[in-house]
Amino acid sequence: MVPWLDPNNDLEPFPSPETSLDEPNGLLAAGGSLNPERLLSAYRQGIFPWFEDDQPILWWSPNPRMVIKPSDTHVSRSLRKIINQGAFDCTFDTAFNDVIHACSSSRELQAGTWITPSMVQAYQTLFELGSGHSVEVWLEGELVGGLYGVSIGRVFFGESMFSLCSNASKIGFVFLSEQLNDWGYQLIDCQVQSQHLKSLGASTISRRDFSMMLGQLCPQSVNEQAWRQ
Repeated sequence: MVPWLDPNNDLEPFPSPETSLDEPNGLLAAGGSLNPERLLSAYRQGIFPWFEDDQPILWWSPNPRMVIKPSDTHVSRSLRKIINQGAFDCTFDTAFNDVIHACSSSRELQAGTWITPSMVQAYQTLFELGSGHSVEVWLEGELVGGLYGVSIGRVFFGESMFSLCSNASKIGFVFLSEQLNDWGYQLIDCQVQSQHLKSLGASTISRRDFSMMLGQLCPQSVNEQAWRQ
């Protein structure tokens, strides 16, 4: 059993992430809401929502945590060659709704989606408030890849990505990393381990180390206006 959060009280504190279950790895709490105050409080503590349509809102803080410093992103020689050919164009925050719906659709094709309609609405609200962001990858004017996430301080919390052609999501991630590095960001949260992200240079750290980094980096501000220039 995990603690149940009051859906009518977004100021109710989360349990300590260190109390998360070992199995399933990182399950911390259930209930609450997806209002901006609750979501942003969660991210600042290294907690994120992840659930399906037939479940209550579930909150997670897995151990270990997959992260990457923007400056450490690995770009293979073959990927750099594709990028340098200039066939793909990348943008920020120009098609957030299209990106999140594409991410949701790509999950449905695999094995169900955790990007439920309530999640889509919640992150659209964060986008409207300036905390949610997207990366778009275009080929001949068509959206072929991208990702979205949440920005707080000097941390970007990645949520999901999609790709409709080979390397599109990797190109979007490289574009994101290079821009974040230029803007002074220090960390990208990749949440859980995947070979795809590992190939780009991501690695795991302990939940405790991740929480310490958030405590240092989330209060620090960067120029959020850079996203939409």
